[in-house]
Order: sequence, then C-alpha cells, then structure tokens
Amino acid sequence: MFRRRQPADADAFGAEVLRYLESLYATAMRLTRNRADAEDLVQDTLVKAFRFSDKFEPGTNLRAWLSTILHNTWRNRVRDAGREAVEVDSTRLEEAETTAEGSSASETPEQLLLRNTLDVDLRAALDELPDVFRQAVWMRDVEEFSYAEIAKALDVPIGTVMSRISRGRRMLLDQLRKTRATA
Repeated sequence: MFRRRQPADADAFGAEVLRYLESLYATAMRLTRNRADAEDLVQDTLVKAFRFSDKFEPGTNLRAWLSTILHNTWRNRVRDAGREAVEVDSTRLEEAETTAEGSSASETPEQLLLRNTLDVDLRAALDELPDVFRQAVWMRDVEEFSYAEIAKALDVPIGTVMSRISRGRRMLLDQLRKTRATA
C-alpha cells in the first residue's frame, strides 16, 4: 500500500537529513574532487531524498540510505558524462591555471579539512589510491559505515567491499612505508 508522509513527519525527516549534510559533502568531495561538482551532487542527492522520502523506512539507517542515493547519482553522472562530447577552451584553461598556481584559494574545503586533520603522508597516499579502493576505505575508516552499508551504497557484493578495503589499506600502508623510508 502506498502511503505519503504527514507534514509533521516531513519536517522531522528534513531535520534528520540535514544532520548528515557535512558527511554527504565530504563523500561527494572524495568522489568528484571538485567543490562545485560536490555541491551539485549533494544538492541532487537531497532533492531525490526529499522527493522519495516516502520510500525511506523509518527505523533504518538514514545515513546509509542517503549515501546510497549519493553514490548512485554520482555513478549515473559518470556514466552519462562518458557519452557527452567535451569542448575545451585551452586559452581560458591556461589562464585559470596560471591564476590558481600558488594560491590557497584553489584548495577545496575538503582539502583544507584534511590538511588540518590528517598526516600529510597519509593524505597523499589516500589521494593516490584508485577510486574504487579510496571510496571503500574512506566510507569504512572515515565515514564508519558497516560493510553491508558500503556494499549497498556502492552496489557491489559485501565480499568485494571487504576485498577493496583490505587491498586499499594494504596499498596505503605500502605507500606510507615507501614515503617514510625515503624521508
């Protein structure tokens, strides 16, 4: 049976969703590596969450549900972007690059947060991980999602999640050992 939320429930749902805004933004930054794209991704995620709020089952993990929407939206964007032709204005690109060099204004909020909270070597090693491993490690070790929640959000089997986390952590450790051995 189809049921719509009552207005009071919608307000409570909205307030609960907003509690996870920072977490969604951090995850979006990790996926897109671009502030504007991350903001758009979070906005699209929230629009979908509110539009389909009647599909959310109260008592289940809202954060995991939102993360699943975010990851699915991102995956759809990446897939769709592969179909579009890309036009580049190289002159404007070179001007923007020259302007941004040496400027802290080019740092994203996530980069500023990570710079202040994570060891430089760890940040560099995490950024060098391939996307699939970085996503899994980030969701488990930073966002503290369960393996089942990560599997659902990434739409992969739980064994794949466990493997990606294990391999990603190993890659991080190897990279850190190499970096610190040369220092």
